[in-house]
Amino acid sequence: MTRAGGTTRDTGGDGSSLRIGVLAARFNDHVTGRLVDGARRGLARSGVSESHVLVEWVPGAFELPVAARALARSGKVDAVVCLGAVIRGDTPHFDYVCSEAARGIQDAQMETGIPVMFGVLTVDDEAQALERCGDGVDNKGDEAAIGAVEMALLLRRLGEPA
Repeated sequence: MTRAGGTTRDTGGDGSSLRIGVLAARFNDHVTGRLVDGARRGLARSGVSESHVLVEWVPGAFELPVAARALARSGKVDAVVCLGAVIRGDTPHFDYVCSEAARGIQDAQMETGIPVMFGVLTVDDEAQALERCGDGVDNKGDEAAIGAVEMALLLRRLGEPA
């Protein structure tokens, strides 16, 4: 299915000219590792060369924003994909981490003008997390990677420096 601007739902467009950064949280790495695998598959389907994919790990979702801002500012990538998994517990810690990760990731893209995709799962339990990081296109890492390609290409068409 072709969308406005010539991109497709499955690939986000021809990403062969793009460099994409993927930042992943080590906390809940049994989930985030699968999100990274999904992101790699999505980027490959979009034509992004493996040599143009930079993967870095941070301690947790709370640390994603500062790393995203640094990577976006580095000039090494056209877009950044942030991946994490925050699973609700018995304390309000979940709410703080989710809220600040989301705000910080949005701030990073607004400050730099580089697309920074929010691929952080915010779920009630591990089963919900695992449902969202499967082997197919239902993987939220794949979805975030496709969005990164689409946004980088859109900004390029609009004359922005992505």
